Amino acid sequence: MKMNEGVEWAVHACCLLAPLGPDRGLSLAALADYHGVPAPYMAKQMQALSKAGIVRTSRGARGGYALGRGADAITLLDVVRAVDGAVPMFRCTEIRQRGPCASPRKDCAAPCPIARAFAGAEAAWRGALGAVTIADLVATVGRDGTPAHLGKIMQWFGAEARQLPSVG
Repeated sequence: MKMNEGVEWAVHACCLLAPLGPDRGLSLAALADYHGVPAPYMAKQMQALSKAGIVRTSRGARGGYALGRGADAITLLDVVRAVDGAVPMFRCTEIRQRGPCASPRKDCAAPCPIARAFAGAEAAWRGALGAVTIADLVATVGRDGTPAHLGKIMQWFGAEARQLPSVG
């Protein structure tokens, strides 16, 4: 399975926005710069997150992005759906109905065992992603980061986080 790298970027952006609360945010430039990714591509991910209601956008010179709802109400599955869509990863093409030993269409009313296996695996994968929130991920930062790195992050937030205009 190959996931769009935009999903990773979008999850990282949500994790950066989570500690700021609803009134503070980060500019697109800051979000892109933090991870060293191209701003135009980050903009595409942020637009997908905005369209899904995961982030909110404030325009203008002091504008930026903030989470659109609490970090505990945003799952990894929400982000995957926003960026990659809800289309199933495996799409059965009914190959069993082709070739010299093709099964007749009338005998293929039920999904084949291969399609069932992929559907079950995808359901488990989506279930696992749906069980992890942005808040869960953010809670691990203090545990996994070194004090020096956490200090550097806090200093960066101090320089980059901004008060966003109120939403009208």
